[in-house]
Amino acid sequence: MRELEQLLKIMVRLRDPEQGCPWDREQTYASIVPHTIEEAYEVADAIAREDWAELRDELGDLLFQVVFYAQIAREEGRFDFRDVARNIADKMTRRHPHVFGNAQYANAAEQTAAWERIKAEEKAVSPTGALDGVPLALPALTRAVKLQKKAAKVGFDWGALEPVLAKIAEEIGEIRHEIVSGAAPERLADELGDVLFAVANLARHLHLDPEAALRGTNAKFERRFRQIERRLADTGRTPAESTLTEMDGLWEKIKSEEKQDLQPG
Repeated sequence: MRELEQLLKIMVRLRDPEQGCPWDREQTYASIVPHTIEEAYEVADAIAREDWAELRDELGDLLFQVVFYAQIAREEGRFDFRDVARNIADKMTRRHPHVFGNAQYANAAEQTAAWERIKAEEKAVSPTGALDGVPLALPALTRAVKLQKKAAKVGFDWGALEPVLAKIAEEIGEIRHEIVSGAAPERLADELGDVLFAVANLARHLHLDPEAALRGTNAKFERRFRQIERRLADTGRTPAESTLTEMDGLWEKIKSEEKQDLQPG
C-alpha cells in the first residue's frame, strides 16, 4: 500500500541520526508508552462522541505509534513493521479456523473457548498461575475485570448478582467505619480500592465495561455542570458566586429536562 510505505519512510527520516528530528531520535520504547496510551483513549473518545472525522485522525495517530515502535525495533535488529503485520495476520488466521479453515462451532461461547485453547497452545508454556498474563499497565478498572475473569475460569466466582451486590454494601460499610474511626489515608485508600474492585465485579456480572460506564458518567457530569455555568452566566454570576443549594437546584432541573427530552414524543 503506497500510503503505508510513505508513512514508514517518514518514520525512517524522523529517526535519521543526522537529518532527523531531535525529539524523535531521543525516544525509546518506554518514553513512547504514555503517548500510546493517550492516543488509544483519544480513539475511544472520538468513538464515544461519534466524531468520525476525528476518529480517522486519531486512528492515524495510533497507527503512528505502532510504526514508531517498529522502527526502533528495526534499528536494533529485532523486527520491523512488516514482521508485526505478518505476525498478526498469521495469528488471526490461526485463531479463526471456523473462518479460514474447516472448524465449526455451535455458538459464540464455543468459539470463545476454542480461541482461548488455541491461544494457550500457541504460547506453549508450562502451567502458570491462574492470574498470570494480565498486564500491569492496564487501567485499574479494566485490569480488575480481567483478574476477576481469570479467577472465574477456575471457579472463584459468584454465580448470581445478589452476593455481588451484598459485597459492595459490605465494602461500603467497612470504609464508612474507617472514616468514622479516623483511619489513616493509607487505610482509607485500601478500603476504597475494595469498593471499586467490588463495583468492577458488578460490571463484569452485568456484562458491562466499567471504564466505558465511567466515561459516560464523566461526560454526563461535564455536560450538566457546563449547563449550570451557562444558566448562572445568564444572571451575570459564576458558580463561585452562587450557593451549593442553588447549583444543586439547577442540577436537578437540568436532569429532569434531560429525562423529558428522552421521553417518546
